[in-house]
Amino acid sequence: MSERIIIDMDEVIADTMGKMVSWYENEIGGVVDFDKMTMGRWSNGFPEEHRPMIRQKLHEPGFFRDVPVMEYSQDVLKEMNSRYEIFIVSAAVEFPDSLKDKYEWLMENFPFFTWRQLVLCGDKRMVYGDHMIDDIDRNLNHFKGEKYLFTAPHNKSATGFRRINDWKEAASIFLK
Repeated sequence: MSERIIIDMDEVIADTMGKMVSWYENEIGGVVDFDKMTMGRWSNGFPEEHRPMIRQKLHEPGFFRDVPVMEYSQDVLKEMNSRYEIFIVSAAVEFPDSLKDKYEWLMENFPFFTWRQLVLCGDKRMVYGDHMIDDIDRNLNHFKGEKYLFTAPHNKSATGFRRINDWKEAASIFLK
C-alpha cells in the first residue's frame, strides 16, 4: 500500500483568501493588512468593523464554488495521485453551504480525484496518514505523521513544522 497524504483545501489548493481579498478591495474599497493576519486567522487582516461582513460572505451559498485554484496544484496533485493515496480534507461544516460548493469545485478542478477521496468534516483530529499538508498549524498539532505547513500570510510566524511554500516545492518533496 502506498503512503497516505492528507491535503487541506482552503489556502492549500483553493485560494479562498485571495477571492475574499479581491471581493473586499473591489466591492467595499477596503484595504487588507496582511501583516495583521496572525494566529491562523487571515480575517485579522481586515478592519475589525468589517470582520462580521467577511464572516457573513463566507456563509453565502456559492462563495466557495468559484475560488481560484492555487498555481501548479493541479499538475502536481495529478502526478501525486498516481503515486500516493491522497485524501483532500476540509473542515467545511463550519460553513454548511460550502459542502456542495467544495465538492463541485474539487470535481471540476481536480477531476482525477474521486468522491471517495474527499473528506468534508468539522475537525481534522479524526484523520490519519503518513503526511499532512495544511495552512493552519493547529490542524497539524495532533497529526501523528509528517507535518507540512503550507505557507500563507496568516501562518508566517508559526514554527515547528516543515514548510511548503508552493506546489513546485511540494513536487520537489513528493515527486523525486
